[in-house]
Amino acid sequence: MLARRFWIALVLVWILMWGTLPAGMQAAPSQAGGKVHVVRRGQTLSGIAVRYGISVSAIARANHIKNRNRIYVGMRLWIPTTSSNTASNAGAAPGTGAYVVRRGDTLSGIARRFGASVNSLRRANGIRNVNRIRVGQKLVIPTGGSPSFTPAPAPVPASGGKKWIEIDLSRQRLIAHEGERIILNTAVSTGLRRTPTPVGRYRVRVKIRRQTMTGPGYNLPNVQWVMYFVGAYALHGTYWHNNFGHPMSHGCVNLRNSAARTLYQWAARGTQVVVHR
Repeated sequence: MLARRFWIALVLVWILMWGTLPAGMQAAPSQAGGKVHVVRRGQTLSGIAVRYGISVSAIARANHIKNRNRIYVGMRLWIPTTSSNTASNAGAAPGTGAYVVRRGDTLSGIARRFGASVNSLRRANGIRNVNRIRVGQKLVIPTGGSPSFTPAPAPVPASGGKKWIEIDLSRQRLIAHEGERIILNTAVSTGLRRTPTPVGRYRVRVKIRRQTMTGPGYNLPNVQWVMYFVGAYALHGTYWHNNFGHPMSHGCVNLRNSAARTLYQWAARGTQVVVHR
């Protein structure tokens, strides 16, 4: 009888302890139909969601995240990729995606953006010369394959003369749009692999004519034409290198001073900034 009471008490204690565990310890994310993503500096939950083509809610549910604004560098997130968690991609039949060629585009750059091969784009669109595509040309994007990552959706130019800034990480280009007009198309230097520029949709928050920028391993006085768009990340003029077109920064977007001045004078606070791969 004494032994029986002991085992009943032990079971009750175990049940009570289990009930008080945090939700994240009670149930680990399912390992079926997904992948692990390690959070890097500058990343946000919304940016990660865009990268994998799923909703922020799906990632939050899979990882028992209560505060979506609190993720940290090195955090391992389970990214669910089952059909139930990728409803945002539903209805996109293979081979039906479309892209309108913009000034400065190349077929290889478009292929990288959408995780396709140049040959698949060429075949899908009947292109004989891969070096000859034209601005305004509509390309069918073959989406039936399995790209290594899901890129952010290609930005759509705003109507009515609205201003917005596009930063293309794959081509290291910044393009300033005003409606359907391109005001500026210039090479930039974005973040290095260990200090990436955050992907997502933001707005110019603060404009500073000139300032000193400091951080781990750098102290840069007289940085001009500075426009912050998220956290400590900014578009700004650069005088300490001339290697534009290649990643060079700690996450900010480096421009030539002349281009930075043009952008600074053209863009008001609140102007949308779209960063994509």
